[in-house]
Parts: sequence; structure tokens; C-alpha cells
Amino acid sequence: MCEDDHEQEHGHGHGHGRTGVGRRAVFATGAAAALTLGSVSFAAAAPREQRRRTVRGTLPPGSPDFVYVPVDVPRGVREIHVAYTYDRPAVPAGTQGNALDIGLFDERGTELGGRGFRGWSGGARTEFFVRADAATPGYVAGPVRAGTWHIALGPYTVAPQGLAYEITITLTYGEEEPAPRPVYPPERARGRGRAWYRGDCHLHSEYSDGRYTLAEIAEQARAAGLDFINSSEHNTHSAHPHWAGLAGDDLLILLGEEVTTRNGHVVALGTDPGTFVDWRYRARDNRFGRFARQIRGAGGLVVPAHPHATCIGCNWKFGFGEADAVEVWNGAYTPDDEVALADWDGMLVAAVRDAGRSWLPAMGSSDSHRSPDVIGRPQTVVLADDLTREAIQEGIRAGRSYVAESSKLSLSFTASGGRGEHAGIGERLRVDRDTPVTVRLEVTGAPRCTVRFVTDQGVLFTGDPLPVSGAGTVEWRTTASYAAYVRAEVRHDTAAGPLPGALAAFTNPVFLGR
Repeated sequence: MCEDDHEQEHGHGHGHGRTGVGRRAVFATGAAAALTLGSVSFAAAAPREQRRRTVRGTLPPGSPDFVYVPVDVPRGVREIHVAYTYDRPAVPAGTQGNALDIGLFDERGTELGGRGFRGWSGGARTEFFVRADAATPGYVAGPVRAGTWHIALGPYTVAPQGLAYEITITLTYGEEEPAPRPVYPPERARGRGRAWYRGDCHLHSEYSDGRYTLAEIAEQARAAGLDFINSSEHNTHSAHPHWAGLAGDDLLILLGEEVTTRNGHVVALGTDPGTFVDWRYRARDNRFGRFARQIRGAGGLVVPAHPHATCIGCNWKFGFGEADAVEVWNGAYTPDDEVALADWDGMLVAAVRDAGRSWLPAMGSSDSHRSPDVIGRPQTVVLADDLTREAIQEGIRAGRSYVAESSKLSLSFTASGGRGEHAGIGERLRVDRDTPVTVRLEVTGAPRCTVRFVTDQGVLFTGDPLPVSGAGTVEWRTTASYAAYVRAEVRHDTAAGPLPGALAAFTNPVFLGR
């Protein structure tokens, strides 16, 4: 039995720049300004009955980043279902149209970093539900307790005409099913001891805006020759307990999140199971350091993603002082990645210029969402003591890694001195400034590619193209006075005149000198 719809018009934001106060209040969440509208109330009902309310409103250009619709949930509710639509009017060329994200917070509130988060689907879904025993992917199953819940709207972009929306909230009454106890994937897989392990740490499934199921991701990760992956859904940890049955001795599954703010995205890599990291702030709010510390406190790494991406809100604006690594190569190689590579190289130069300054290792991940995105293209290959969460993270943090476009391509990169001194990727060869140093790169799986050695002065050596077999060894001699570090790049044939070809692989540096 379903009660007839009740409609409620939110008195706010009709017209350009005018925002009538009406039944709303503007407040600060401790970060970005937000807007709270008038409450939506429901009466009690008999078991198995439903109550439905529809609310409408319009958000003007310049609306706050987040708008909250309070919903007063009475006792005896077993399920909350929310559906929404919004208009998409035509806009002038070069002007952003409407895009409205959505999520849910329970009776524990919307406080920044609080415990009330119950899910986020961004703009990937038009409806979702939450109950004790199940929830729409992206949302967290659990008890539907009485109190004031909040539907969170995120006006990502707003057209000049404003953003008119309609939300329908349906409560189903009755006794709840028992909530399942979450089970998470193990933090260890069957490794090969100290060895090179391949991973993809930035992936998306149907639990955010991807199209792959978790099972499809696991299957494709194995097919790509990966040893580990990291769950990194946009602004939700809801997938964490659903990975357990897909891990195995041959695949380590780390848990994390892609924290998708309005000023850049950051991958939380390998956090404790069930860790939620808030994203509702901008660089000007001075809140990122707090959540970077939360990620590390939960055992994770802080990895800014695609820092020079051109999509709205994707370009990284928080600085790199809190980062443990940076995602230099994201998906199919593009000019964005070339800029990120050059920017990262500039950070290496700054690190060797300022004595004692730490350096930031580079990573690469697929950021795969759907076909034709290829999981494991590219992949980060890490030298770790074993195939465990802790060992993989330590290898990444230390920069003992390189990035390759697929598992077909392997590298061995070393530097040696005249008295048996030896260093590998991410390490330092401790020799005097004028001691001759031999840099050696062994490559397999890179047919017709060209090897380049890059230093703090730039590209100082470019080899001949590798043979069709894709295998070869390239050596170069230098000194610590001439090169403070050396890193290797393997590139495809040049495609555009003087511009270098797309990367096939690159390494973190070997540092030279005492």
C-alpha cells in the first residue's frame, strides 16, 4: 500500500544571483559553505506500507558546493529510497551546463569527517536505496534509525538559467533484516619473497561511476598479469566488504578511496578496511592536511591523482607537501601525462637542490572505468619484500618502482661505481663526485622503442631504437658531479616531429653522490 505523493516546493534560488532565504539556512561545515533546506517530514505507517514525498527547487549559479535536504525519518522504517532528476537546458557555447551529484548522510549528521556518511553516487545514478541488509552500490548498508537524515546535493556545474531539480523520497516501513557482518580481503597473498610485483592502484567499478563489476575487475587484473590492485571508488568506501571473495593467493586487494574534491583528486592507497575519507572542501579551506593525516593514520598512502588533468575540479591545487607519491601517468598516455612527468621531474630537481629535502616517487595507474579502458595500462611495478599490504606500500613510499604500459614490458635499471658500489631504482649510489658511474638499463617487451636517460640537467642520452624483439641493454657513463640523479624512459616511436613519443615505461630515479 502506498500513500499518495506529497509535494513540497523549496523556496530558494529562483533567478540569477538572488537567493531568497525562505526555509533554509546557510552554514559552514568547517570547510566549504553549504546550504540546508527545509525539512521533509513523514508520518508513521503500518509495516510494509510506504510513504512518499516529492520536493522541487532551483539552485542558482554560484550555489554552494553542497546543498542538504533534511529528511525526518520516523521509527519503524526499514528502507529509504531516493530518486532524482534535474533539467539540462541548452547553454551558450563555452558555458557549462547543469550537473548535479547526490549522496546520503544518516541521523548522525553531515559534520565534515563525521560518522554520518551513508553513500555517494555523484552523477552516476538517478536513484538509490539503503536498508540494513543491502544498499545500492556506492551506499553503505546498515540500520535505518529514526532521526534527521540528509540528502546531499552537489551542484557540480550550474547553467546560467539555474538548476531545477526534483527529488522523490520513499520510506518503506517494517521490520529490518539483520545487517551482515562485513568481511574484508586479507592483507597478504602468496608472494615470491623479495621480488617485483605489478599493481594498478586506481580503478573504478559500479560502486562509483564505473561500469565494471568487482568480479570483472578481478578477472581483468589477473589477465593483465597484476599481483595487486587498490579499490579506489569516488568518495565512498562502500565496496570494501564486497572484495573479500575475489582476492586470492594470486591477487592482493588493497582498500582505499579516490577522494574527489573540487580542487583535485587524491587516491587513498591501502587504508584500513572501512575507512571513509571526506572530500567536502577546497584548497582555500585549509582542510586537506587533516584528511591526509587521516589517510596515513589509517595505514594508507596519500597519492595525488592525474594532477594536470583538464576536467573540471580534477587539476591538483593542494600542493605536494602531504603526498607520499604522485600519479604521473594516468590511463592512456596523453599530453596531460607529459606535463605531469615534466612537473614531477622539476620536483626531483628541487629535492636535489635543497639538501635534506625528501623526494616524491612517481606512480602510474589505469584509472579504468569501463570498456575500452584497459586495467593494468599502465601499471606500477614495485620491488617489495613480499606480497603484503605493508611491503607493497613500503616499496611505493621508498620509490623502488617503475611504471610500464603492460606486463609484457620489464625493466632492470642500476647504477654502479668502480669499486663495486651498486644502487637500484629509488636508491642512492654513494660515490665521490668525480667517480665514474655506469648506468645500465635492461629492457624486454619494448619493440622499436627508444631509451632515454634523464638527469637534473635534462635528457643527456638517447639510444638507438630497440630491435623488433623488444629486448636490449643500454649503458651510459657519467659522474655524480654531472648528474645528481638518473632516471630512464622507454618511449614509442616519435609521432609529432620534435615531440618525444608516448611513454612505454619510465623509472623512478637512482641518485648519485654522497
